[in-house]
Amino acid sequence: MSYLGEEIRNLGFGLMRLPRKDEKIDIEQVKEMVDLFMDAGFTYFDTAWAYEGSEDAIRQALIERYPRESFQLATKNAAWITADSRENAVAQLETSLKRTCAGYFDFYLLHNLGQKRTKVFDDFDMWNFVQEKKAEGLIRHIGFSFHSTAEELEEILNAHPEAEFVQLQINYADWESNAIQSRKNYEVCRKYNKPVIIMEPVKGGLLATPPEPVRTVFDAAAPNASYASWAIRFAADLDGLVTVLSGMSNVEQMKDNLSFMRDFHKLSAAEKETITQAQEALSKIPLIPCTSCDYCAKVCPNDIGISVSFSAMNNYTLYGNKASGLNDMLWNIDRQGKKRAHECIKCGACEDACPQHIAIRDELDKVAEVFAQ
Repeated sequence: MSYLGEEIRNLGFGLMRLPRKDEKIDIEQVKEMVDLFMDAGFTYFDTAWAYEGSEDAIRQALIERYPRESFQLATKNAAWITADSRENAVAQLETSLKRTCAGYFDFYLLHNLGQKRTKVFDDFDMWNFVQEKKAEGLIRHIGFSFHSTAEELEEILNAHPEAEFVQLQINYADWESNAIQSRKNYEVCRKYNKPVIIMEPVKGGLLATPPEPVRTVFDAAAPNASYASWAIRFAADLDGLVTVLSGMSNVEQMKDNLSFMRDFHKLSAAEKETITQAQEALSKIPLIPCTSCDYCAKVCPNDIGISVSFSAMNNYTLYGNKASGLNDMLWNIDRQGKKRAHECIKCGACEDACPQHIAIRDELDKVAEVFAQ
């Protein structure tokens, strides 16, 4: 497929979860994965300044071993991590160039826009910075990754028409999520004619081992297909994509992904119906009925991260992965500057404001118990 003047196939290699050996990235296994990926005709690699060891690993596994023009390399600038100064924020590009020895980046993303993080990029004038570096030839395409609401995404695209593409979290589990807003965000990008790069199609690996009712649906339709294949193909079936990133963590995952993406074809009507049934099976699992409207947050005197705590609890209920739920909660609480569930003072103001009539104090107690450290 050709987007932005680049010929890119529909599977990208996400480098956030590379294999490890003795607590270090297993470079030899990464080399084998890169070779399999390139031999199959795929060329898009996605790393980030903030992915520890990833930029150095891809230098060794890819850049030092293949002609520079034979692949596309993306990396990201997380200005909100070095928010102490603009100098430190803009220095991330130079650091990434030194780590990778790539010479230039085909795709350069402002990393994780949304909520308070968006303001940092504006305050540091990062939009003009990346345009200047594009003019210098250090960047070929400018875009951003995004985690927030469709309303905020539309505001950013209106303010920054220079953005050439958007990277979104899209998967069948989050398609109608009030918190993630996969469908709504995707539709905003389509409205503004912005190509989309999909991240988290397997939801951080959770959809590789979905809940039992979902497994039953997929097993009945295609008993030999991996659960990850359903998730990635759901994402790849959408229109207007640059590529779908898969954060493959070992050779086996790479081989599985290549087995169904090498000769990818659009989903049939029967396959779309199967995914709809899987989504319905997910929706029937009892969850906290939080819609992330955050009316509770507006009246909470102690600034508890209520909706993100419930999102993490629902994550745990669905997938049984406590570590994933905890990481999800802490990451969201940190990015929103909120407090944790156990810090609730039990005033009840949140329950008066909740349109879903959730017993918020009781549910926060459950969150605090499950995710106690």
